[in-house]
Amino acid sequence: MTTRMYMSSPMQEFTPSLRHESMSKTSKTLKADEADRVLRHWHEAVPNDRMAHLIKDATRCFLRALQVRLARHNVQLGHWAFLRILWQRDGLTKRELSIEAGLMEPTTFVALRAMESLGYVTLERKVVSKKNVYVYLTPAGRELEKLLVPLAVEVNSIALAGVSEADIAATRRCLLSAIDNLSEEALRLGGAVEELEVRS
Repeated sequence: MTTRMYMSSPMQEFTPSLRHESMSKTSKTLKADEADRVLRHWHEAVPNDRMAHLIKDATRCFLRALQVRLARHNVQLGHWAFLRILWQRDGLTKRELSIEAGLMEPTTFVALRAMESLGYVTLERKVVSKKNVYVYLTPAGRELEKLLVPLAVEVNSIALAGVSEADIAATRRCLLSAIDNLSEEALRLGGAVEELEVRS
């Protein structure tokens, strides 16, 4: 019996790394295309588009810049949302954390389970109230504050480079007014919805 030996070609041998490199380039290209789209939209196409769209695109730019920095420390952007809340108010219930983050409880629970497995938080039930799940930072989760908060500060500094203090203050007043106005409307609509539900 003759045993034939086959040697992989250089292309076959390096295909995984080439594929990874290709995916990395594709990802970078997509991000560059997205950034170019945003710039062209606001500087050329529709510079006076609605405020809501401007805020949405600005938020995406902020989050993208932060995500890149968090990834260097193997921290997910989704986990950052919960960590920054817990650094301020540790020991919240899962429901309270969901409300603070503006997310549904099932989504919050999945993220918290992942954060628990990473050693960032512990999930506990108290004897007096076994129904509620309380979320506490571990020493490792607390330590991340020193590492990650400067990254967010850096992103804000880059975003506001060249903007005067007066313009920053005016922008804050404008956005806070928008939050106040829309929150008041939400309360009014919420009351109307509750009234309709009672009548029905």
